[in-house]
Amino acid sequence: MSANQLCAVIGLGNMGIEVAGRLALAGPVRGFDTSPERIALATARFLPVADTLIATVAGASAVVLSLPTPAVSLATVQTLAQAMPRGTLIIETSTVIPSDTAKMLAICDAAGIGFIDAAIQSGVEIMARGGSMLLIGGAQADIARAKPWLDAMASLQTVMGPVGAGSAAKVVNNAVAHAVYVVLVEALAMARANGIGTDAFVDLLRGPDAGLMRPLTHRIGERVAGGNYAPGMLMEAARKDSTLALAMAQQDGIPLFAVQAAHTVYELACAQGMGREDYAALAKLWPGL
Repeated sequence: MSANQLCAVIGLGNMGIEVAGRLALAGPVRGFDTSPERIALATARFLPVADTLIATVAGASAVVLSLPTPAVSLATVQTLAQAMPRGTLIIETSTVIPSDTAKMLAICDAAGIGFIDAAIQSGVEIMARGGSMLLIGGAQADIARAKPWLDAMASLQTVMGPVGAGSAAKVVNNAVAHAVYVVLVEALAMARANGIGTDAFVDLLRGPDAGLMRPLTHRIGERVAGGNYAPGMLMEAARKDSTLALAMAQQDGIPLFAVQAAHTVYELACAQGMGREDYAALAKLWPGL
């Protein structure tokens, strides 16, 4: 298959219309959306659209989904499986979870249709200018078949594993981003209360050995990966530092939610006898780590 074969895009929302725009630079595209406003916008951008879902996929070698909810994606795949010929391909870019992709894969397998997930790790503007990262899950043969369309969407691509792994990776990444943001806002409030400006705060945390990256690259990437919990920074020392942060915030009248919750984990670890291990040993509180 090649990008010169027709690709259908189902869902022309803010992200979907940019996906269609990227694909249209490489080959023929036809789009579909239930919203008249989105159809009008696509038409204004000279993106061909069809009146029905079935008409959209007629003659298409690949279909890209960019839909608002897992339920809509699943219903769409159920419909497409009855309309698309064997040997065609569905690429799921919507934000879903592995249990959703497992259902879609089963439907596609029964219909002889290839299926992969290619979660988009970027915002709309980054997709529009071609700088997105795709987090891909699927069988190697299906990913190879999808490559012309994946390349048209984004030059940065990482195969995370089987079907569902790409979607899971996006959900995990977003969970970290959203949780870390709460921690950062709390920390910024503490910094500001003690005379530290925003620029200085950002510079403090952005370095490779600072509070943001060091836990990832050293604690997770080296110690947890190798099961090495020999003391570097002791758990009880990390607990002490966390206690000091709570005390400072209380004195400054700064409400804490994420930092307070995280402190509880250090209390649990110390109570379970991990106080003299490196604080990377917190990972042992979670099954499988």
